[in-house]
Amino acid sequence: MIAFVSWDDTRPSGGNTYDAALVAALRSAGSSVTVHALPGSWPVPEPAALVALADVLQEHPVSLVDGIVASAAPDQIEVAVAAGRRVVVLFHMATADEVGLPAVERDRREDLEGRALRAASAVVATSATAADSLAGRHGLTDVRVARPGATPSPVAPGSSAEPRLLSIGTLSATKDQATAVRALGLLRDLPWSARFVGPADVEPAYAHQVSTLVDETGLADRVRLTGGLTGDALEQQWRDADLLLLTSRTETFGLVVTEALARGVPAVVSAGTGAVEALGRGAGPPRETLPGCSVRAGDSAALATVLRRWLTEPDLRSDWRRAALAHRDRLPGWSTTAAVVQGVLGVDG
Repeated sequence: MIAFVSWDDTRPSGGNTYDAALVAALRSAGSSVTVHALPGSWPVPEPAALVALADVLQEHPVSLVDGIVASAAPDQIEVAVAAGRRVVVLFHMATADEVGLPAVERDRREDLEGRALRAASAVVATSATAADSLAGRHGLTDVRVARPGATPSPVAPGSSAEPRLLSIGTLSATKDQATAVRALGLLRDLPWSARFVGPADVEPAYAHQVSTLVDETGLADRVRLTGGLTGDALEQQWRDADLLLLTSRTETFGLVVTEALARGVPAVVSAGTGAVEALGRGAGPPRETLPGCSVRAGDSAALATVLRRWLTEPDLRSDWRRAALAHRDRLPGWSTTAAVVQGVLGVDG
């Protein structure tokens, strides 16, 4: 029996999507998994939430703990491991990397996270980028990588009208949708439309800033902030998409890029982030065209230049589309992810 320990925040996010898909894949592979979605304001939990975590870790011989929970609980992990429990941390991203944190809070989170990861029985990272960061930040060199799998999805036909740009992610300074809006403001002379999908209640002040920026740049008739979407409503956005924009300031992988490639949708992502790793998933020969490109984070002018080329050069659009479809056919499934995690947990099917 495996305890999968996460938090009770169900808002759409890459981390929550990964966790749900992994649990389903582990169960399909024959593992018995009990999910514990702990209440609390993780990664800054109340004392009662830490007590609840300690109880779960003591109750189960083997636990897989989402990093947003584990990073706040080095003492609880250390006690459980000392008592003979196997505690594996699933590391998505460093909570200290959230944009806008005061220096004192950033340092506090960094210290707690390092202690928690070193106390764990093992660490699994969701990308090679994330694993490399742990070597540099905390001296962890024995981190296994379990990249997200791809869920089989129909090919997106794209917009039947003007080209449709799609951004998916929580409206936040970390995801930096403002850079995308500023870039689009430089392209008002060209036909296109855009949808920004993601919860606006995590950083409401930032979400208001983005909404105001849309109005100030004269894009209200072409850019829509939809809020968080799931199910058929989200799938409709994917069906209409011609290009994904992921302008994050920091990103350890970018599951949404894999979701785009699974539908044959190319992407423009931030250089120097794990999203570049995601863009290369399913790559073939070394000289094969990538299904998109990367642009320096926060550089709206450079992003506008790339988008202008994509909007005005049919050959480029065709090349990126063909590359996305080629990558789509080579993406590994979630069973591959589950097999890696099972090996680290020390369980069979």
